[in-house]
Amino acid sequence: MSLGNYYEATKRVALRTAPLEGDLSADVAIIGGGITGVSAALHLAERGYKVALLEAEHIGWGASGRNGGQALPGFAAGQGKIKALVGPERAKKLWDMSMEGVALLHGQIARFAIPCDPVRGYLHAAIKPRQVRELEETQEELAGLGAPAGRILRGADLRARLASPKYLAALEDEVSGHIHPLNYTLGLAAAAQAAGAQLFSQTRVSRVEAGKMVRVHTPRGVVSAGFLLAAGGAYLGDLMRPLAGYIMPVGTYIMATEPRADVREMIPGNEAVADLNFVLDYFRRSADDRMLFGGRVSYSTLPPPSLGYSMLQRALRVFPQLAGARVEYLWGGNVDITQSRAPHFGRLADNILFCQGFSGHGVALTGLAGRLVAEAIAGQAERFDVFAAIPHARFPGGRALRVPALLLATTYFRLRDML
Repeated sequence: MSLGNYYEATKRVALRTAPLEGDLSADVAIIGGGITGVSAALHLAERGYKVALLEAEHIGWGASGRNGGQALPGFAAGQGKIKALVGPERAKKLWDMSMEGVALLHGQIARFAIPCDPVRGYLHAAIKPRQVRELEETQEELAGLGAPAGRILRGADLRARLASPKYLAALEDEVSGHIHPLNYTLGLAAAAQAAGAQLFSQTRVSRVEAGKMVRVHTPRGVVSAGFLLAAGGAYLGDLMRPLAGYIMPVGTYIMATEPRADVREMIPGNEAVADLNFVLDYFRRSADDRMLFGGRVSYSTLPPPSLGYSMLQRALRVFPQLAGARVEYLWGGNVDITQSRAPHFGRLADNILFCQGFSGHGVALTGLAGRLVAEAIAGQAERFDVFAAIPHARFPGGRALRVPALLLATTYFRLRDML
């Protein structure tokens, strides 16, 4: 898998960062330079806090700069699962905050003039009659939440919006949409710097010492801070062992074709699209008229063999019109999933907060997470605590058995996708 990340090739935000050299004192230290981390840095700096963010690679290197760019409200777990976990009242609060996350994303793009090609519009696509019924249930659920509930498209109406023979129906969604996620992440990071936050790249954290002042050790210096946010997601590893068992890093992959005029005819409304399978296909047009097509997962995080060929074959099953297309970019990365697919927020100590487990549904929610962390550190923790109240269980079996256990647990859903 060596064709490269399309987002890296089309960066439009110049961001200057350097490694940490020497010791530093801050009000808040942040581990992780993805959307959660840079959003928290921005919100905290705007409140007057001295912030030091530490990223092991470069800003946006992880999932925030590699994902499908699809920005949605809600959660990977689904609203029904959230309601079962926390009850209807908290579930409604969580839904409303997820809607706030989408509004925040578009607000920050406008406020800081971030060149990330934002587009509103989304189609949730059904492949089987069972999934058409799921769309009808989702439509009713959205109406009950007070959210815009679009039409269910069928037949000629569907073909006019999604020129594919694969789908039986699709639910319109005018709230969701898509962006260039790396440019968005870099734009937020630049805004955080302008607000006074210090962002350090190529600065891997080796150890965290808890205490009244948290000491965050790196190869060339120590950051001492009153608060710490752990926002490394799937790439945090075992740095903070109490968190590691609650998430599983899972590899996911995206390809981009060459620019093609006919891509506009395939999705003429320029919506983002995803099907309803457990292992789903998701795709959209890029700003330069490529087909960006995501799918496949690897529970070992190792790329599957012949990945470019297999990704193109999946795309051809959706759009036979892509016959003869070339795969010009092919990349992947790890997402951090929880057992329930609900996000995992909380504290390891009064002054150590964490946000993880977005489970592939974090483009909008991560920006909101940064806002909620800033509120909590400023003493207004009620909204953060609604998320922290979601119950979570560790993956069974420890590191050695986590992958086999997850494979067994997901086999049923993979088989269900085939029926």
